[in-house]
Amino acid sequence: MAGLGLPVATAAPPGESVAIEVVSSRADAVSGGDARVRVQVPEGVDAGAVQLTLNGTDVTGDLSVTDGDLEGVIEGMRPEGASVLRASGPGAAPATLRVVNHPSSGPVFAGEHQEPFYCQTEDFTTVTGESLGPALDEHCTVEPRTDYVYRSTEDGSFEPLTEPALSDPDLRPEDLEVIEYDDGTQVPFIVQVRTEVINRGVAETSMLHDPAAPDQQAWNEKLIYRFGGGCTGGWYSQGTGTGGVLVAAKLEQGYALASNSLNVFGNNCNDLLAAESFSMTREAFIEDHGEPIYTMGWGSSGGAYQSHQIADNYPGMLDGIIVGASFPDVGFGMSGKLHDARVLQNYREEHPEALTEDQWLAVSGFREPAALSAMSSNAGRLDPDGTFPSVVPEEVRFDAETNPGGVRSTVWDHTINAYGQDPETGYALRPFDNVGVQYGLQAVQDGTLSMAEFLDLNDGVGGTDINLQPTEDRASGDARAIENAYATGRMLSGGGGLSDIPIIDHRNYTDASGGDSHMRYHGFSTRERLVEAAGNADNHVMLTEPNGSGFDPQRPVLADAIEHMDAWILAAQQEGGGHGAVVATRPQGLVDACWTPEGEKIAEEQTYDGPGLCNELYPAHASPRIVAGGPVASNIIQCTLRDVDPGEYGVELSDEQLQRLEQIFPDGVCAWDQPGQGQQPLAGPWAFFESDGEYRIAGDAPGSRPE
Repeated sequence: MAGLGLPVATAAPPGESVAIEVVSSRADAVSGGDARVRVQVPEGVDAGAVQLTLNGTDVTGDLSVTDGDLEGVIEGMRPEGASVLRASGPGAAPATLRVVNHPSSGPVFAGEHQEPFYCQTEDFTTVTGESLGPALDEHCTVEPRTDYVYRSTEDGSFEPLTEPALSDPDLRPEDLEVIEYDDGTQVPFIVQVRTEVINRGVAETSMLHDPAAPDQQAWNEKLIYRFGGGCTGGWYSQGTGTGGVLVAAKLEQGYALASNSLNVFGNNCNDLLAAESFSMTREAFIEDHGEPIYTMGWGSSGGAYQSHQIADNYPGMLDGIIVGASFPDVGFGMSGKLHDARVLQNYREEHPEALTEDQWLAVSGFREPAALSAMSSNAGRLDPDGTFPSVVPEEVRFDAETNPGGVRSTVWDHTINAYGQDPETGYALRPFDNVGVQYGLQAVQDGTLSMAEFLDLNDGVGGTDINLQPTEDRASGDARAIENAYATGRMLSGGGGLSDIPIIDHRNYTDASGGDSHMRYHGFSTRERLVEAAGNADNHVMLTEPNGSGFDPQRPVLADAIEHMDAWILAAQQEGGGHGAVVATRPQGLVDACWTPEGEKIAEEQTYDGPGLCNELYPAHASPRIVAGGPVASNIIQCTLRDVDPGEYGVELSDEQLQRLEQIFPDGVCAWDQPGQGQQPLAGPWAFFESDGEYRIAGDAPGSRPE
């Protein structure tokens, strides 16, 4: 069983002590007052004679013997805070485990809930086409419901299945598809979908299930968790959809699927809250169905952010991930590029004749002339009065003039628990910085910009203030916010759990698509961070296809990726897990590759700027920060400064030019060969947040203690 991949409860030597393990979550991250618990029984001890108590009350009756151990769902934990489980039995020393419970409405580890928060259950449509109805309380709760749908042979759609057809097979629709497996077993394609509210988000889980044959096991004991995309507008609301749990090809194979509306970044652009919602939804699934062999993460764009950051910062829950259109993280891999685009576009609009289209391409690193303005527009996620979901009333929204105390629509404010709060304004501290950045450095070095043009650009580009308004001065990041970003994994490290699981990174090539932000270099940013963390990125496979290919798990390349991922996870588990095991067990046919527009596969290592047919077909372009000399890893927020070096520009500087350069950068320019200011390794896995940037690192999950 996959568990959390951590030493949650290591049994003592046989014959000495029982051990207690919470298998539905970490013991200190239980929610809803219940948990699936396993009591590991030493060899030679009668499991039927072992007793389990919760806070002194006997709960052994909730357990059953499974493979010589005891397992079951234990209810009745203290509403908040610690409870104590104690197991004992003849011939074995007793053990205790401290379990910390949290409300089913949260929070668990993401810190104080954001307010206001708008429920949308009435607008949420279930798989049967019905509304969930009005919320029952301020936590957006509804009564949990279980629905059934069947797959139609007519068009492959899923249609509602209700009584009396649920319980009487003779009354079922003629177009109900029947699945026939290789061994001749036939199963009606009926899917059970449970819908409930968890952590204020709507959670859905699905699996094959015939209510007329409840003892028939159709689940393959594997779980795919779907993370949805987006970001801009993902604030203050519950959302009206999840990542989707009706994927016919995977359900047909026996997989269970799960998702939560707060795991769609178009509803919630907060990686902390997304990690917590995933943890709690997975916990509820395990309590209902048992521990899966593994949990595979699946997500594109905003779903890729989540997959990366959850796997790295909260290891043990995701055993492998398949990501598409990926960025390393939400706060920096994407947002840093967009902010640089905004300040460059501000300069461009103020000085429309300063540079040619080709020069702007050279300065930005982008491929398409329209990309700079498009990326600048996408910086709306950094704008406090940018895009809000319609459910947020106009009168509560931030406006610098009329409502400066209103709610703010930025990734920083939405994750204020991690970055901290300005005590004077109440706004989130901002970790973005462009002090010392020499925009267009490579362009002046290769002669695309003259020295005069380079100086004018850097003299006038400026920055933005806390409200994303242009400023003459460069933007200076808050030191505390920057340190927290590194220490807690808001800037993806790769040094948490990400290096220890298989990763398949699939990309539709969009660099040539008129300003699409899902640029190919972002995948190499993640790869470079993995190399820095683990010495290599051999657990990371990159697959590149022409634009328009999509991220449909039923497409051949991605269906094949899932099959490879399944084999890879299982093999790595057999070898004990960890980076070395993952690298050693990568399936032989799973290698970096790209596909031509005609569908021909080219198997070759994917590189940022190296030789090869894939780079001829799909060259990776850069960001303004990379053009300025920054690393492809894009993991330096605030650069360390050094003195101006007049020899680095490829031309001889006049005294006047050197003097002006030193005036533009009075404190120096970026020294990209040095760590950034505040840059540090991940402080440790499993950060538990409170508010205002305060957190504690919980580290490895607590295990039971022999008495």
